Amino acid sequence: MKAQVLRGSKREIAEAMVQIAGEVREAIVFVDEPSDAAAQAPNEDIFAEMEPFTVRVGGADYSRETLYNRIEGE
Repeated sequence: MKAQVLRGSKREIAEAMVQIAGEVREAIVFVDEPSDAAAQAPNEDIFAEMEPFTVRVGGADYSRETLYNRIEGE
């Protein structure tokens, strides 16, 4: 499987997707909402609905500090 990032207008993205060889099984789409809608939900987790597709290992520390600091031997 190969991942691709498509950027542009809806039309440009749709045209680029049609040109992709092979089967497209999934797509993650980011939609810019009107500014008044964005102001209503400032603390909303935009990735919450993708949670079932993430990998989490029990006991691992996923904090930003841990992810960005080197551990011994790195």
